Amino acid sequence: MSYNLLKGKKGIIFGALNEDSIAWKVAEKAYEEGAQIILTNVPVALRMGETQKLAERLNTVVIGADATNVDDLNNLLSQSMEIFGGKIDFILHSIGMSPNVRKGRHYSDLDYNFLEKTLDVSAVSFHKVLQTARKLDAINEWGSVIALSYVAAQRTFYGYNDMADAKSLLESIARSFGYIYGRERNVRVNTISQSPTVTTAGSGVKGFDRLLDFAERMSPLGNATADECADYCITLFSDLTKKVTMQNLFHDGGFSNMGMSLSALQQYEKGLHKNCDCDDTEDGHKYD
Repeated sequence: MSYNLLKGKKGIIFGALNEDSIAWKVAEKAYEEGAQIILTNVPVALRMGETQKLAERLNTVVIGADATNVDDLNNLLSQSMEIFGGKIDFILHSIGMSPNVRKGRHYSDLDYNFLEKTLDVSAVSFHKVLQTARKLDAINEWGSVIALSYVAAQRTFYGYNDMADAKSLLESIARSFGYIYGRERNVRVNTISQSPTVTTAGSGVKGFDRLLDFAERMSPLGNATADECADYCITLFSDLTKKVTMQNLFHDGGFSNMGMSLSALQQYEKGLHKNCDCDDTEDGHKYD
């Protein structure tokens, strides 16, 4: 059901790779709610993914851009304003990647060149998007910018690795830039801390299937789906949330406020008397 929450608004969606992407769902919902959108991703993702197919369905265009490259961002925002005939109203930053995770590097033995890439792609790119948009005066007053985060920014989750550091930085950027953009131009900047969600990127995290099950058992409302996250994004793009900014907003079925649920406790008790031979380090040292 459409409520025309974004009628007349224009936006840019980063990261819609395929139908499993949260950004893909957001783009569909934004279009349903009356928005005009432009899709963007790095050229290699555009070659591998199905973004062009989505663009055709939503009657829009795809502009390739590497969000870590300021020249690309300048071109993306300038072209978008030219296509729209004016400034934009919202941006979704749905970007994350860790070479250390992909290569199976343990957190205590990171490749620092990989770490720099993780931080640049997954967090610093958000600052670059905001800084470039501000310099071009590309966002309308009361516009809204959202980046997708995860609770590992505040809590330790085995296997999430240096992406946890990137999410912490991402949320800090939202607060710091949110103050500047809010005071100057009434532009809102927030992050959404989403439940673990089955996406191409999320599935690369070690033990993701178990993490998904654990979060489902812990959350009183269950895990939030990609479609539900898209609905939440739409409310934050709309004029219904004009005074919400600099926030990290948990969209996780209540997981972030839980200590232990009955369901998770019962599952734990089933295996309580089994020995856990857990190798949590690269040097073979085992923890009970």
